[in-house]
Amino acid sequence: MIRRVRIKDHWSERRIFTVRSLVAGGIMSVLLLAVAGRLFYLQVLRYAYYSELSQGNRVRIEPIPPSRGLILDRRGVILADNMPAYQLEVIREQVGGPAQLDDSLRRLAAIGLLDADDLPSIKRTILSHRPYESVPIKLELTDQEMALFAVHRFQFSGIDIHTRLSRHYPFGPLAVHALGYVAAISASDLAHIDPATYAGTTLIGKLGVEGAYEHQLHGTPGFREVLVNAAGRPVTREGAYRPKLKVKAPVAGDDLVLSLDMRVQRAAEEGLKGLRGAVVAIDPRDGNVIALASSPAFDPNEFARGLTGKEYAALADDPDKPLINRALRGAYPPGSTVKPYYALAALHFGVMSPDESVFCPGYFHLPGSSHLYHCWRHRGHGEISMRRAIAQSCDVYFYNVANKLGIERMHDFMSQFGFGHRTGIDIPGEKPGLMPSPQWKERTFKNPASRVWFPGETLIVGIGQGYMLATPLQLAHAVSIIAAHGRAFRPRLVVGVRPPGSNRVQPIPPVPEPSVQGITPDQWGVIYDGMEAAAQPGGTVANISVGAPYRIAAKTGTAQVFSLGRDQKYNAAQLAERMRDHGLLIAFAPVDDPKLAVAVFVENGEHGGTIGGPIARKVFDAYLLPAQRAGAEKPAVAAAKKP
Repeated sequence: MIRRVRIKDHWSERRIFTVRSLVAGGIMSVLLLAVAGRLFYLQVLRYAYYSELSQGNRVRIEPIPPSRGLILDRRGVILADNMPAYQLEVIREQVGGPAQLDDSLRRLAAIGLLDADDLPSIKRTILSHRPYESVPIKLELTDQEMALFAVHRFQFSGIDIHTRLSRHYPFGPLAVHALGYVAAISASDLAHIDPATYAGTTLIGKLGVEGAYEHQLHGTPGFREVLVNAAGRPVTREGAYRPKLKVKAPVAGDDLVLSLDMRVQRAAEEGLKGLRGAVVAIDPRDGNVIALASSPAFDPNEFARGLTGKEYAALADDPDKPLINRALRGAYPPGSTVKPYYALAALHFGVMSPDESVFCPGYFHLPGSSHLYHCWRHRGHGEISMRRAIAQSCDVYFYNVANKLGIERMHDFMSQFGFGHRTGIDIPGEKPGLMPSPQWKERTFKNPASRVWFPGETLIVGIGQGYMLATPLQLAHAVSIIAAHGRAFRPRLVVGVRPPGSNRVQPIPPVPEPSVQGITPDQWGVIYDGMEAAAQPGGTVANISVGAPYRIAAKTGTAQVFSLGRDQKYNAAQLAERMRDHGLLIAFAPVDDPKLAVAVFVENGEHGGTIGGPIARKVFDAYLLPAQRAGAEKPAVAAAKKP
């Protein structure tokens, strides 16, 4: 009999299925509850946080511009510092497309915040930056301008007011041609600077010390991470979740200590007040520039706040040219200020002795020529030797000197004093002047007849006229070499650097240059005697020494603006003011221990002694008088403290 076996247990299978269904249902219920709980947490409890995220919150890196280094004079007086200012800035990507940008700029002009004539240049500046960069479009807003923008702020997307440090010059125009100035970074500036280094920076140095030492003054920028919403504005809502944001502090620029003495600088500029000209004062012991003045000047604070196109055009088109640094870029005939150098050359080459006399009848002519070269004193000086010829500035004596020396020796000797070459001062823009030679003329002129050097041209160069040109800086540098008995130093303005966070100034040593060789002490003494006699009664600049408690050596000069015809006489009364002769003067003091060498140039000033003597005397008094000497001997480079 066959026994049946049950293969499938239906009751057990149903029980297992039921249990598994209940477990699966329980798990699904737990998961659904978890999802529901999470949704409740996200949609209700964390609504505020995720609402902000839904608006596009993100972390943005904002640059922190460094504080620009200070500029101080030799006594520690601050010449350039930084002050907080409010700037109107635009972020292009937040404004919209080109049409929106144009519309925003036009509306800013309509409410009086921008000049309509400046809109094209402002737009070019904005487009030269990256779309996400904040670009200043108006510097240093006034309280009235800030209030005006606040009223209309809701109308301008991507445009806002930001607080920045702006450059400030406490003395205004004083020493501006030495200091230079800062101005807004232009499209041309962006072509040669590192955008990362200047991130967040709106101003850059232009000209002078500000331009030449931009790298040291600028510093290193830092950055901070900022949580912003979709509109690009920082999130400040209380209770909102914030990630840990990074901050890197900027490193300020170095402070610079200058050789300028503001007491002397002020005296120089007061002497030039109302005149067109320049004054340069140099310490012959180390080449330090104690004063560098050019008149007229301008206020660098106007550039720091931002000039409109009309304001800049008014400066650029001013007939007195206040933007031109006459001390470095004014190349003029040096006139009779060169006579002491030619006298020294005559002694050096042995073509004249100190006591050898020349008869001056009031004119000179070359052998075989009927052309007369007149002396400034038409009735002549009579018998005259070297010392008196320097003191009286006798042209006929120096026509003889030039004729005996020849242009080749004159050129080579004068080159030792820096004529025809840049001095190498540590700010840009210097012109080299011109010390002519036959080789120079041959290179310069195309017409074969004009390329020949004529003996008469040698005579004219012998009194500092003709092709010869020099800047006031070159004249001051050259007379400082005479004052130092042939020792030469490169002129400089910056004499020390103070790193950020430090109270110690790191001095910069002076730079010696090749000395003038082959001159004996007696020969130097002859030149000293002649120049000192020029500053005494009977000399061409006797007014410079009246009442002075120290001895002064000087030499005057007059430079023609135009050439006179053979039978034409100079008559200032019949000439327009700008056609009159230029007045020049070089001097150093004290004679027994020279501490200061000065060059004065006055455009259309006519007589160097009459107009230049009082100016030079003001400069000497400001630096040398006992009441101020103690400060002059203790420059800030040795003891400046952090302001």
